[in-house]
Order: sequence, then structure tokens, then C-alpha cells
Amino acid sequence: MDIYIKGHYQRSIYQNSNGYHIGLFKVSETNSPELTPFLDKTITFTGYFHELNDMDTYLFFGQMVDHPKYGTQFSVTNYERCKPEEKDAIVDFLTSGLFKGIGEKKAKTIVDRLGKDTLQIILEHPDNLILIPGITKNNIDTLHTKLKEYESSYETVLYLSNLGFSTKDSMLIYNYYKDQVKSVIEEDIYQLEYSIYELSFKKIDRIALKNGMKRDDIVRVRASILYIMEEVSNAYGHSYFYYDEVFNYLPRVLLVSISDEVYKKAMESLIVDLKVIQKEEKYYLHDMYDAECFIVKRFRLLAHKEEESFKNLEDKFKEMEQVFGISYNEEQKKAILESICKNFLIITGGPGTGKTTIMKGIIELYKEVHKLSYEKLAERVFLLAPTGRAAKRMSEATLMPASTIHRFLKWQKDTNKFQVNEYHKSKAEVIILDEASMVDTLLMASLLRGISANCKVIMVGDSYQLPSVGPGQVLHDLIASGKLPVVELKELYRQGKDSNILMLAYDVRNGVVEEDVFNREDDLTFIECRDDDVISNLMDVSSTFKDLSYKNFQVLAPMYKTRYGIDIINQQLQTIFNPKDKSKKELVVGEVIFREGDKVIELTNMPDENIYNGDIGIISQIITQPAKKITIDFDGNEVTFTAANFNKFRLAYAISIHKAQGSEFDVVLMPIVPGYKKMLYRKLVYTGITRSKKMLYLIGDKNALRQAVRNTSSDIRRTTIQDFLENGIK
Repeated sequence: MDIYIKGHYQRSIYQNSNGYHIGLFKVSETNSPELTPFLDKTITFTGYFHELNDMDTYLFFGQMVDHPKYGTQFSVTNYERCKPEEKDAIVDFLTSGLFKGIGEKKAKTIVDRLGKDTLQIILEHPDNLILIPGITKNNIDTLHTKLKEYESSYETVLYLSNLGFSTKDSMLIYNYYKDQVKSVIEEDIYQLEYSIYELSFKKIDRIALKNGMKRDDIVRVRASILYIMEEVSNAYGHSYFYYDEVFNYLPRVLLVSISDEVYKKAMESLIVDLKVIQKEEKYYLHDMYDAECFIVKRFRLLAHKEEESFKNLEDKFKEMEQVFGISYNEEQKKAILESICKNFLIITGGPGTGKTTIMKGIIELYKEVHKLSYEKLAERVFLLAPTGRAAKRMSEATLMPASTIHRFLKWQKDTNKFQVNEYHKSKAEVIILDEASMVDTLLMASLLRGISANCKVIMVGDSYQLPSVGPGQVLHDLIASGKLPVVELKELYRQGKDSNILMLAYDVRNGVVEEDVFNREDDLTFIECRDDDVISNLMDVSSTFKDLSYKNFQVLAPMYKTRYGIDIINQQLQTIFNPKDKSKKELVVGEVIFREGDKVIELTNMPDENIYNGDIGIISQIITQPAKKITIDFDGNEVTFTAANFNKFRLAYAISIHKAQGSEFDVVLMPIVPGYKKMLYRKLVYTGITRSKKMLYLIGDKNALRQAVRNTSSDIRRTTIQDFLENGIK
């Protein structure tokens, strides 16, 4: 039995542009004994609605829930508007303000003449109102037009609900397409996916099939091609595909075989519609091709702009060295001076080459040559990084504000769009982008669209690290082209030369592993053991660091599953770093126990809360009654999660090497076992090693390490930025 409440909407407490409401509702009827105490009383409700007004009577279907902030409330899954039938209710409706020029007197006159069918007559036979005394032609037009608009919008939402869309999705679709909804769906229901971020191909495809779409319909084949290209691009990092490659994936998505003729027709229509770009044998999604072209054009333009010149630049550089008490080597000096004069520069180098120190020098010298105060400097120079942790490190090192790229571009979660874009550009004059290897093609293009074509761009990063999670390998391609200004830092700091960790990192980068680097100093230890003993050794070493700050100690592993995976390691390490304690509340979520004091990692971007994917915090409070919620302290920024959002974080005693990119820790432990299989490859191990500043423990099998160092297959991504820079855009 569907639980419902019937009654009248009172007012909204909160609502957003997608139709989500938190409001008050007065209950006049219900079919649930649990809700009878609320009869003739007002309760809080939540849900997605096309529109609500205080004239109509509504049926809300859903259930009672407990919310940590708003308390007991009715969560609405679907709703119906009850048309007014009694004469008094119709009069109230007509005088609600929806119909301009209709007062109580005119409304009563109309209802007295037309009776309980008044609204139906106005909709279907408006001319019947001409004979009613005091009703003008304008009154009739207003009544008919407004009632028709009111009726059609609700019918559209009902139409979408009947197709199988939830009320929330129906609202998103209606708000985007308005009165064009039916024509859009009848033409190509898959268009909804391209326009509305929240609607996935799988969801739309399921509804399309349910409503009679044939599995081999060319409309479905077109949508499946685009879905395959996007999914494979995200999985493997490619920016383009081959004709047969996409065709071979199709049966897995369509669950039916199609002829080459149907496939060819579908692909050609996508090319005509500019959803797919074909260049010789390469097939690109339009956005990816456009992004690669835009990146190439912008950086080529900046690289060829006339350089700035400054009097006494060398003298100012020497003064800066004296102020900082630093003596930069020739490579570092070149990087700083060229950053001041050139409009585009890449500074690349491995760990220990002083990239962070150079950024500080660039900022200070820029301030001096342009004679800026620190306040004015912050208005012109923006420090950016792909992750919140990398931005924080950047800020701490330079004593300047730094932010994530998403925050700088004002990313809107609901729409997955940036508010800073080609139409609303930032006024930044200089961008210094750290950890540039982590920036994917689409994000880099979005950043460049959001800044002026005259904005200086300085990219800093290590191209030997893991490439971006998203498609592309921008930093690698820009450097490999040889067509853009690059300063490569090769010389290690004095203290770096004595680091066995850095020696190992450079060996791994060069594809070799020298046995004598291990266990000769305290900073680098390899504990060789059988696979079955990896976890116990990991526990033994970890227990010696249980009093170290959570910010300074980290276990890194390549995979979440398997018996040596991150999930198992976290369960074990929790017993060391935060054992069960009567004074600490805990909550079981799925198979995981969360406990006050646990170290956790954020898995999504939540810009409104100023936390981002990869941020690490400590659970400061758990509440189990009346509603479950967990509060996490992200380095002084406390964020409360309700049960619906518990999937946005996980335990972080062990995290993936991908998640650790952009961070550094004093002590790092890395298990290396054959069981990690395909996740053992050179760039992954190199990135993990370089997360450690002072001590690194590798635990497991040296042959597995050698295998990883030899494995470079994961580096292969099909992209064309390098080709476009070398040979021109095709």
C-alpha cells in the first residue's frame, strides 16, 4: 500500500532551481495509522515538485523519515494535484492571483453559471464565457491561456512519470525543455542525456526499451556509440578511437548484433550532427577534439607572443636570493627568469629538484618587477592545483592563497558546469598551475576558456608521474612535442643527493632497480616476505608509528579488493590506530565500521563545503539517534554527513596511490605483491615512492617490484595534442 497524505501546501523553507523543496504541509487526510496524529496539523515535507501553491489540494506519496536538521518529515516520492471540484474551492482557485483581473465577484459569477465543470469548460469551450455578464474578452483570454499553461505543465510532468522517470528526473527534464518535452522525446529520447547531467545513458536506455524502443533502432545505436566512446575514454584515457574498435564494443551495450550497414549509417549521422569528429582514421567525441584543438591553439599563441623585458632583472633576482637566503642553481634561475619574461612556460622535474622553491621565487620576483603590494599581487596572480591537498601545500610553501581549479572556475555540482567560462572570464593575469600532470584534457581546456588569451600560464609538474584520472596526458604531450618552452630541472638539492628514496625514485623512472639502495640507511627499507605475511609485516611496522600524526603517516596500495587490498588493510589498521573503545561511538555502514577518531578520505567534490576528492580528515562525532550522521573534521573545517551521503567517504589508513597524488607524507608504507597483477606498473610505483619525504617502507616481493618497473604498457594513451603541435591541427 502506498502511504499518502492529502492536504494543502503552506510554504517553503528551502527550494533550489531543480525543483527540490523543503516545506510545510497541512494534513487533512492519510491512509497510514502512523500519520493519523498529524491530521489537521502541519508537518515538514521534502521532495521534487514542478510547482506548488497554497490554493490547490495535493496528494503526497512517500514515507516519514528523520532528518538531523529538520527532524521528522515526510519524504515525497510522487505527488498529484487534486483539481478543485466544489464550487467554493473553484472560486478560491480563480481568485488566487494566477488569473489577473479575476476578482471574487467575477469568479462567483462564472462558477454560478458553469457549475462544477467550470475549469473543464474554460479549457475546452472558452467561448461559453462570452454570455456571462461582466466577463470581458481579456478575462476569457487570461483564464484560458493561464489555465492551459498550468494544465499542460503538470500533464508534461505526469507524462514523464508515466514513461518511468522519477519525479526528480521529470522536474529536471521539464525545467530544461518546458513545452518541447514531448517532441524531444519522440524525436530522440537519448537527447536528454546530452542536455541534463544527472541523466545517464543506462537510465534513459532502460526507460526507452521499456516504452517500446527496438534494440537495433538506429536512434539507440547512435546513443550507444557515444556512450561507448565516452566510457572507454574515461577508462583508458584515449582521446580518439578507430572505426572497428567502437563497432566491436556495440554488442555488449546493445545486447544484439547489428550489421555494418546500420553501424555505418549511425556513425555517419553522428558525424553530420557534429557529435563525432572524423579525422582520417581517427574518431573523436566533439568535446574532446575541440578541447585538444583549443589547448594547442592557446599555448601556441602564448608561446609565440613577444616576451616582456625588465631593467635590472638580474639584480632583482640576486636581491631576492639574499632575502630568501637561497642560492638557486642555473636550472632554477633559468626557470624563474623565463617565467617572468615569457607568456607560457613549463617547469618540469622529478622530486628534490626544487619545483616548489622555484614557484616561491617566481611569485616574489614578479611582485618586485611589477612593484606590487601583496594585496595587488593576489588580485593578479592565481595559484591553482588539481586537488585540495595540492592547493594547500602550494599555499603553505608560497604564503599565497591557492585553490583547486574547480573552485577557481566556480564549478556547479547540479549542472556539472563552470560559472567562469568563455562568456564570464576571470581577470587573472598570471596562472601558476602545480601538479600539472594530474590535469586532464577537458579540465585544461575549461581552465583556458575561463581566462583571458593574454593571461600568462606557468605549468609546474612531473610528467613521469601518473597521468590524469580523466582522459588525456596534457603535460606529457606538451613537453614531448618540443614545440613549447620547457625548463627541465635535473639537478638535485644537496640533501636530495643523500636520499635513498630519491635515488630509488630516479632508478624506477629510468627502468632499473639497484639492490644496494635498500636497507643501508633508515630512510628506505624493503621488507621481503611471502604474500601471506605481507599484512602481518604491514601491521608490525605500522604499530611503531601509531602515535604519529595522521597527516604524516600513510599506507599506499594499488587496489581496493583482493586479500592485500586497501579495504582489508584499512580494517586491520583500524585496530591499531583507532581500536574499539566504549568512549567512542561507532556506526556500521555496509561492511565497514566507522568510529569516532577514524581517519577518512573524501571521495567526491563538495565545493559548497570547501572539501574535494582526496581530502583527508578525522571523524569528530557520530550520532546514531534519532537520525544517523557523521561529522568529519577536515583540518579545522567540520562537515556533517547524513546517511544518504555516507558513500562519499571511506577509511583512509590506507589509500590508493592515485588518491595520494599531489600529497606528501613523512612516512609511507607500500605493499608490493604479485597479487596486484595489472596494477603493477612503472608510473604507479614511481608516484607512490615520491609521496614519501623522510621514510619509505616497501613490503613484499622484489620480483613484483622489478615486474612493475619493467611494465610501461599502462603509459599508452592515444592522444593528439603532441601531433597537433608538431604537424598542425588536421
